[in-house]
Amino acid sequence: MRRLPISDLPELANELRRFIVDTLATHPGHLASSLGTVELCIALHYVFNTPDDKIVFDVGHQAYAHKILTGRRDLFSTIRTYGGISGFPRMDESPYDAFGTGHSSTSISAALGMATASKLQGNTYRQHIAVIGDGAMTGGEAFEALNNAGVSKANMLVILNDNGISIDKAVGGLSNYLVDITASPKYNRIKEQVWRRTGGDNGPSRGHNFISKTLSAFKSSLLDSANLFESLGFRYFGPVDGHDVGRLVDVLSQLRNIGGPKLLHIITTKGKGMPEAERNPVTYHAPGLYDVETGLQLKGDTSNQPLKYQDVFGHTIIELAEKNPKIVGITPAMPTGCSLTMMMEQMPDRAFDVGIAEQHAVTFAAGLAAQGMIPFCNIYSSFMQRAYDQIIHDVALQQLPVVICLDRAGLVGDDGPTHHGAFDIAALRPIPNLTICAPMDEHELRNMMFTAQQDDMGAFVIRYPRGLSVHPDWRNAMEPIPLGKGRCLTEGEHVAILTIGHVGNEAVKAVHDLAAEGIHVGHYDMRFAKPLDFGLLARLVLDYDDIITVEDGCLQGGFGSAVVEALHGSFEGRIARLGIPDSFVKHGPVARLMADCGFDSEAIKRTVRMLL
Repeated sequence: MRRLPISDLPELANELRRFIVDTLATHPGHLASSLGTVELCIALHYVFNTPDDKIVFDVGHQAYAHKILTGRRDLFSTIRTYGGISGFPRMDESPYDAFGTGHSSTSISAALGMATASKLQGNTYRQHIAVIGDGAMTGGEAFEALNNAGVSKANMLVILNDNGISIDKAVGGLSNYLVDITASPKYNRIKEQVWRRTGGDNGPSRGHNFISKTLSAFKSSLLDSANLFESLGFRYFGPVDGHDVGRLVDVLSQLRNIGGPKLLHIITTKGKGMPEAERNPVTYHAPGLYDVETGLQLKGDTSNQPLKYQDVFGHTIIELAEKNPKIVGITPAMPTGCSLTMMMEQMPDRAFDVGIAEQHAVTFAAGLAAQGMIPFCNIYSSFMQRAYDQIIHDVALQQLPVVICLDRAGLVGDDGPTHHGAFDIAALRPIPNLTICAPMDEHELRNMMFTAQQDDMGAFVIRYPRGLSVHPDWRNAMEPIPLGKGRCLTEGEHVAILTIGHVGNEAVKAVHDLAAEGIHVGHYDMRFAKPLDFGLLARLVLDYDDIITVEDGCLQGGFGSAVVEALHGSFEGRIARLGIPDSFVKHGPVARLMADCGFDSEAIKRTVRMLL
């Protein structure tokens, strides 16, 4: 690619964009974000000496063009499939993937670390580039890194890919600030005049560089406000059209020769080059199957399917909020993913998207709860890991009635190890003043949400998986669940199966199949990981010889560990624990991953037979 003349790069961008659209039509992945960064990926690899120069993409789903350009074109159709390449950069997949990025807001910290290491090792020629986009700049870690990097004098470049949207529409003061910069006619008019009159269209010149530095010094007055990035110690350049590949090559070539921390602000269109994706970037963030010619999504008949758990949450919080004026909804940048959009449309004053800011979301919820409100804070399980201290310090320690809804708990499938919600039970179980429960179906989810908003419930965690629930008739009459009480689904003999959450449906299949073989085992939906139903456990000790625990979470410190701790010294039988082993689970279909991990219905049946 680097041998091509710059004049050929627009044609390469068109071919690359067409290849992404054609491939993802039948091999679903993150479409709109990667379409928006095609020219940027070309320019970066054209100008910089990768992989020796380091590029960190943040968030990783905007890196598909990067993957194709760096030797994975023939493997691209396997993206996000079992045994195929990851949908995110992975250090163990390619030397061009300088840092693994699935979650957001990590790139500037990583690039600063790399730049510091290069300096210590005497590699002063190496370049370090953080490409941050899709709303990731609103994450707290990004601000922390900017604050540190600005005074570090590190040789690094931050590229702010500004497309005005994350997965949903960008929110907050930073988004408004970037709009002010890009929309300032005074600044942009003078900037273009400087570029043209100093020969910028024909490449950099000494006059252009001098006047550009002078213009940079007066940016604050031109924009009528202090430039945030320059106030933090970065030299700010831009905004630049992120789809003008020739211009990007020129600008990056100049920035390569400027030392210290720099920030290039580029403007892109999410979904660029595909009309449907440009019009509907939220829908086409990850659209699934679509017609490659029309761009229209291909949807099967879902009329008899159960609702997704996230949609049950969306409908149920509205039902509860209509009757309870204390209820509010909160999400960090995932209103569509968790279906809080329903409440935002019907009750806009009581539903809040706080941007990619999980720590803030939890403490914001705690502040609401401290003043008598009942916040339902909905965060993906793996994203909640970033707010662990806030759950302890701001919620549980102060015994505040925050309802934390952990969407995407357990294995999530094609997004892989960065997104599997494997650790929430084990992480949260040691925290005092915290109730942890998981519904086996959507009726139980509604009942748990109903229970959580009752008086004196305190901090309440409800975890539920990605994907479809169980029953097409999802709307049950809600009723409270006794705190810390499980339920018997099937009486049996010799072996009792204890499950928590949606994975209990795998045990239902196993129990049914075993009964057909004349093997009758017990099945108990424990509902709560904390507090455990000690009364039920005491009865099981008397009635059964052996126990199997099944969970869609890590075995170390999880639900099964809680049962072992509770029965220590009082149960002489064997306890077999099934769940996610002590390893990071790769990406692939959930059913296949469950089988690999050994806690699907077939694994449960094998374990029963082994014990018997």
